[in-house]
Amino acid sequence: MAEPMTPKQIVSELNKYIVGQDEAKRAVAIALYNRYRRSQLSDTMQQEITPKNLLMIGPTGVGKTEIARRLAKVVQAPFVKVEATKFTEVGYVGRDVESMVRDLVNVAVKMEEDIQYRDVRAQATTAANKKLVKLLVPGVKQQPQVNNFQEMMSALNSMYRGEAPVQDNEEVTDDVRDQRLSVKEQLDRGLLEDQDVTIEVEDTNKINPMNDLMGQMGIDLNSAMGSLIPKKKVKRTMPVSEAREVLIEQESSKLVDHDAIYQAAIQRAENDGIIFIDEIDKITAGNKKTSGEVSREGVQRDILPIVEGSNVSTKYGNVKTDHILFIGSGAFAETSPSDLIAELQGRFPIRVELNDLTEADFIHILTAPSNALVKQYIALIGSDGIKLTFTKESIEAIAHTAFQVNRDSQNIGARRLATVLEKVLEDIMYEAPDMQMGEITITQEYVHQKLASITTDSDLAKYIL
Repeated sequence: MAEPMTPKQIVSELNKYIVGQDEAKRAVAIALYNRYRRSQLSDTMQQEITPKNLLMIGPTGVGKTEIARRLAKVVQAPFVKVEATKFTEVGYVGRDVESMVRDLVNVAVKMEEDIQYRDVRAQATTAANKKLVKLLVPGVKQQPQVNNFQEMMSALNSMYRGEAPVQDNEEVTDDVRDQRLSVKEQLDRGLLEDQDVTIEVEDTNKINPMNDLMGQMGIDLNSAMGSLIPKKKVKRTMPVSEAREVLIEQESSKLVDHDAIYQAAIQRAENDGIIFIDEIDKITAGNKKTSGEVSREGVQRDILPIVEGSNVSTKYGNVKTDHILFIGSGAFAETSPSDLIAELQGRFPIRVELNDLTEADFIHILTAPSNALVKQYIALIGSDGIKLTFTKESIEAIAHTAFQVNRDSQNIGARRLATVLEKVLEDIMYEAPDMQMGEITITQEYVHQKLASITTDSDLAKYIL
């Protein structure tokens, strides 16, 4: 097992993607490392130590969600983001708060499946290639024997188990065998990757409101009915390269122990899971209580037992929420954390205030992080064979414009940079596929030219930028 990252290492990783907000990064890094500290203690002491949930306070676009999302990726933890405003009090139509835990378990199951599938990939690839050979060179069809009681019972037994009945009505002649050897050799050499092949896949389940309702109650109708009715198969035609991946997934599913995956996923969700509750400030009643709206305080009281620690029923089994890390987030522009009910406030003991982004921060965001916006646009336009470069002055002009528009209208933080960049590069992105020239340099003058008519009109800037 790999050594856990120290708080300093976690912050160092976060710095690659997020500018500033050092206090928030330190707080989440400590909270994550405390999980490792807890795992080193006796079982009795572990049960006594609960996660120190965080409440991030700050305007939109300053990095609250990005810190939590990147944090989960750094430590490879199951992560879900939910919006508090999507939940309704028990007794009203809408999502119930326990669905956030079920979503987290779904993410954990996918993570465990990926791990297990990687372990059996070599074996699954061999089986998938054998299937591809048979699909590309089918055997000679034989007439099925009529009134064969044994075959009929075998087919019924396969259907009862949810499996496709075995087809034995193909004859492999010497000619077919020779062709299959030739095709296998071509497959091994990668010569048939673009050739089309028809395979059977499970029919995608259509959205069913009843399935969603039952899923929120921890009941999986598809699993319950799957043992009685086999899943419908449909034929799809696709290139060999794509078909192989589909077949590898099918074969991997046969090779792994799904019950073990579900148990491991539940443990991962319980011990490593992170639930990010955004817009938690919107469920504070403040001074706006009205009898005609769904009780915001009621939603808080429904969230409280989940954060305190309770058992939630999911289709994979019961999940304890005692040691899941909850991160609340909100601007709290018109309210304050003290407007939350006292019990919920006490469950978010660590408070971190994120700062407004400065013009210097914007310049840093545009160029420094691994996923910097400027790097993204250079790569996008580079796919058309155009080498795009920005002068230092042009970056400063874009940052200044974004900062100015945030100041004069609604402050949406770093998200404003994407809007401004889109406007600056609009003509280039439109013309690039048809351009013959290989290099384009964005200058300060070009930025001013593209934005001048908008920035001088505050009403226009409000709607366009």
